[in-house]
Amino acid sequence: MDDIELGVPGPLLDALPEEDATAAADMERAVEGYNERLARLLEAADDDGDAAADVLDLIEDFEARRERFDAFVPELRAWGQSPVFALAWRNLYADLIAQLYEHDWLADRLDRERNARLVEDGIRLSDR
Repeated sequence: MDDIELGVPGPLLDALPEEDATAAADMERAVEGYNERLARLLEAADDDGDAAADVLDLIEDFEARRERFDAFVPELRAWGQSPVFALAWRNLYADLIAQLYEHDWLADRLDRERNARLVEDGIRLSDR
């Protein structure tokens, strides 16, 4: 297994308002934490399949966070506030997912794991 290092895209940081540097620092800290978590997951995995299952759990967490920030956008606009930070965080999580899928060895296994979970969920639903 290759090491995976996630990062905050430069264009995303450039799009943040200059007067508030805390958002960029928060994003950097969050990605550092995700890199540590990812390293622990990959070290603990016995094989690529186990790693893919653990990474898919992380991706599902990213997807949930992306959806949560996406839901803030219309609400902020309705209140006449700028959604720039919600959009930035939403885009960060989407980019982190894309960064994980850029690793060929992992992308195939992630797709297989996601399909296996769909089938497993479908079987459980039909058994009820």
